[in-house]
Amino acid sequence: METTLKINPTADTPKDETFMDILSPHGANIILGEQTAESLVIPLEPSPTTMFGPRGACLVAEDGPLWVCDTGHHRLLGWKHRPETDGQPADWVIGQPDFSHEGQNAKGTPQANTVSVPTGICVCGEGLAVADAWNHRVLIWKKLPENNNIPADIVLGQADFHHNQLNRGQMDTAADRMHWPYGVMYHQGRLFVADTGNRRVLVWNELPTRNGQPADYVLGQVEINRRDENGGDSPTASSMRWPHALVIWQDHLVLADAGNNRLMIWEGIPTENNTPCGMVLGQSNFQGAELNQGGYFPTPSSLSMPYGVAVMGKWLMSADTANSRLVGWTDELMMGKVAQGLTGQSHFRSKSENRSYGGPTRQSLSWPYGITVCGETAVIADSGNNRVLLWGF
Repeated sequence: METTLKINPTADTPKDETFMDILSPHGANIILGEQTAESLVIPLEPSPTTMFGPRGACLVAEDGPLWVCDTGHHRLLGWKHRPETDGQPADWVIGQPDFSHEGQNAKGTPQANTVSVPTGICVCGEGLAVADAWNHRVLIWKKLPENNNIPADIVLGQADFHHNQLNRGQMDTAADRMHWPYGVMYHQGRLFVADTGNRRVLVWNELPTRNGQPADYVLGQVEINRRDENGGDSPTASSMRWPHALVIWQDHLVLADAGNNRLMIWEGIPTENNTPCGMVLGQSNFQGAELNQGGYFPTPSSLSMPYGVAVMGKWLMSADTANSRLVGWTDELMMGKVAQGLTGQSHFRSKSENRSYGGPTRQSLSWPYGITVCGETAVIADSGNNRVLLWGF
């Protein structure tokens, strides 16, 4: 793929500002969910074609299936094949008795096929892993679900499928407890969970095989039972505030640390407790934490609550959520490097939802939370617009 250098023609763009389009300037190929929203998130009645604040999505293969965390409706939506038309209805639902119901745990108690604020989702071996955030657990299906309400096979963070207390009802945490896990990633046999409320990342060296299996090591805390924000002090190269999403870029682990308004990048993949990262993006040093580095408007080097991160070709991309944009970096990275790529805004100093606080278009974003990539397609949970976008290079 060739990416061209672009000088934005908008009159209020700084003359020296250039950027490359990360995704196609023609906009999303397919829009699922809301097609006519204006500027505010409005609760939508659940159906096979609607979503309410989706925060995660995963295209398993280029021709499908597609799974979406329809977060506000407390359900997972599945399409057997890659959708081919805007607003295409889902084929499957997990978490509700049918497409017309909503409610945490289907307005009942937790089960192996219910969810409460599902957020992160990823392919996990031959199956699927879902961060079931407000049940304080991660659900794992050993095989990809291919029907309605298929129960998960394994639960992490709880002893069984019927409990959902944060940290299993204890004041402190441990290797087998969770508090608001928002992100999941599976890579070469290792499972990573962003245990957001405990301000840490849990890592299993092999895919867990039993309920409640403890993690092997932790990033973000000095000890496995600690849960202090930024380790109880100011930000450092090893501490976290709101760890949210993870990806592997050129064999390096990357974490979206939304609360510190930065991406953390390790040299390789850490294998020991509390390993410090090697650099950050979005801040000029390890101690910085302010959104947009203290400024009201963003810049090519700042971030504001980046909840998502993904890799697409040569690009390391972040869903820079509160700036309603995607930003991207290429080539060799260094501490605080400015982004070269942009999608969702007309220039780097804009943070307007849908570019002008108006209605959504195929080229605009409003509070994008999750982003994953399959082949040459980015799948974006455009949460503020109640939709999911399939958007090509």
